[in-house]
Amino acid sequence: MLFTTFAKEDDMPPTPNTPDTATAREPEELREQLRAWLARETGDPDLAVSPPQRTTLGFSRENWFFDAVWKTNGHGDGRTRLVARRDPVGSVLDSDRAVEAAVLAAVHRTDVPVPALHWVDLDGAEADRPTLVMDRAPGRCEPFVLAGPLPEAERAALAGKFCEQLAAIHRLDPAALGLGGVLADPGPGAAHVAVAHWDAELRKIQQAPEPELEYILAWLTATAPASGATTLVHGDFKPGNVLIEDGRVTAVLDWETAHLGDPLEDVGWVTNPLRAREHLIPGVWERDDLIAAWERHTGRTADRLAVRWWNVLANLKLTVIVMAGQHALAHGRYDRIIQTPTALHRVMLGLISTYGHERGEHA
Repeated sequence: MLFTTFAKEDDMPPTPNTPDTATAREPEELREQLRAWLARETGDPDLAVSPPQRTTLGFSRENWFFDAVWKTNGHGDGRTRLVARRDPVGSVLDSDRAVEAAVLAAVHRTDVPVPALHWVDLDGAEADRPTLVMDRAPGRCEPFVLAGPLPEAERAALAGKFCEQLAAIHRLDPAALGLGGVLADPGPGAAHVAVAHWDAELRKIQQAPEPELEYILAWLTATAPASGATTLVHGDFKPGNVLIEDGRVTAVLDWETAHLGDPLEDVGWVTNPLRAREHLIPGVWERDDLIAAWERHTGRTADRLAVRWWNVLANLKLTVIVMAGQHALAHGRYDRIIQTPTALHRVMLGLISTYGHERGEHA
């Protein structure tokens, strides 16, 4: 189904005739911009930059791979593999590059593997649009590795590694990392804050009445669970945002939606039934296995009803992102035809029904 991979289009190849797809001149222009910027930062006027290669469509962010060579104190430091993560012309996700940079810098000081951040252009003065330049981490990205051809035991081991990394994020102390002054703490009302955020994002791009969404929003508001803890939340944890090498996780990527909130938000994201092919292995690594492993690694208890609620919120988030793509298309910022999120409406209504049955069982 189309929507199983729509949370972000970073996993998809560039599409010709898309407004933010690189023109023939764009890589060379960006190369010169990066060369001039990094030459000033490093103090080496002879710094050399290889032609940047666009690796993904990145409707939420552009990713450009390039190499740079510069000297420090007259000595060559060799070739450095870098990636420039730049805002696109139009995006389905509004996020703050300063916040993303602060989160990356903070998490880099922990055991959670993230690329080292080197330079930040917050206002687009260096590369036309806000840009982060960071190390290019080793490893490969396989969005559907758990459904791929690897032996079952290797896939199960990777699934466990992914869960360990998610739990490691939730064990971090945001205050000790200095993120208390960067990210707002929603406290026990994180679920209400999440509903309000995505409701506001919906109103920005809504083009017609959406009675099903009004019902779903009302249900989410009425049943929002109180948070048992506040942690750092990744916001888009998935194999497509992880690099792997030799059976281990070498980097967790794409922290643009990171925030403080209920860790069950991430658990609800990775147990969303619509995206089971990304996160689960039928008969081997099921929903209950993932949640139980997360509980072991964090020492927390995951309220199953609350996780189901966050499953609904995850699909509301996906719905708003799909509608944002439609809005961008209608306003000439994108020319890919985006399907309507009707399938997501059905998924949410089904989850709400399941929630009602489970709530009755737990009454």
